[in-house]
Amino acid sequence: MKVLIVNNMAPFVWGGAEELAAHLEKNLIIAGHDAEVMRIPFQWEPANGIPAQMLMVRAFELWNVDRVIALKFPAYLIRHPHKTLWLLHQYRQAYDLFDAGQSNIGRDVAGDELRTLIRNADNECFAETRRIFTNSGVTQQRLKHYNGFDAEVLLPPLNDADLFTGGQPQGYVFAGGRVNGMKRQHLLIEALARTKHPVRLVVAGPPDTPADAQRLHRLVEELGLQDRVHLALRFLDRSELARYVNEASACAYLPYDEDSLGYVAMEAATAGKPILTTNDSGGVLGLVHDRETGWVCEPSADSLATALEAACSGAANIEAMGLAARKLWLDMEITWPATIERLLG
Repeated sequence: MKVLIVNNMAPFVWGGAEELAAHLEKNLIIAGHDAEVMRIPFQWEPANGIPAQMLMVRAFELWNVDRVIALKFPAYLIRHPHKTLWLLHQYRQAYDLFDAGQSNIGRDVAGDELRTLIRNADNECFAETRRIFTNSGVTQQRLKHYNGFDAEVLLPPLNDADLFTGGQPQGYVFAGGRVNGMKRQHLLIEALARTKHPVRLVVAGPPDTPADAQRLHRLVEELGLQDRVHLALRFLDRSELARYVNEASACAYLPYDEDSLGYVAMEAATAGKPILTTNDSGGVLGLVHDRETGWVCEPSADSLATALEAACSGAANIEAMGLAARKLWLDMEITWPATIERLLG
């Protein structure tokens, strides 16, 4: 079967969605299918340029393709009689992020018209789609709340699980993944300044923009944390990333209302590391149970400072929390063969 995976493409941006698409392609091929990823350029700034990009995707005519698996807005608007959505997220700035005041869409007539256009296009697309899966219960609930469509949850498997073997803790908290304001690495640095003991922090991953990197460097200097914070703000190869995870005392991931469990949390759990997050981090909370598999904090520097100190305290229960995180993840029994079977079923 010829299976086309359709995803967005922003130049020089690579994150969880891109990793998922690449590994979906790899595992479809392992399962005996012909598979390719088609990445469609998408630029969300300025917002008034979004309709033209929606029209471009909607106008595509595919041939020589048996099945389409589409992942994100606006790529999922593409037409095909055998299209399945594995919905990672919609254009959240037209939905929940607009409600939360974190949108690039204006609160004016033009903004209302754009949000209506996006919602109508989404609804038309969802109605014509053969089957809809979401990457988490959070995404499933948003889809039902804003668009009225039901979907099945299909959690993504972890990629390269064999790399995350765990190891002897080296006394630091690791915060991996893309660096931007929504992932809130800055909160960890602010929290570190409030710890009473010399906790160390490693922040590693590609910044979305130069300003995102500059913000963290400036914060470290202003707070005098140069000897306690290591910033590796670049794309890490998988072995280097795994080393940081395996040697951490704990891993931190505190996005705002994450769509899924998050690769950062999945990698930490596989390595048997407790996970530090916040109570508004969305899907990540599926793996982080407070004081059982990690710490669920208020999104404040004071609350996070307490958890950072606990993570590096060397207390006997820290290892037990990491093992509990690993067990929770493994008990979910999420594998690529089972995932492929459901997507093509």
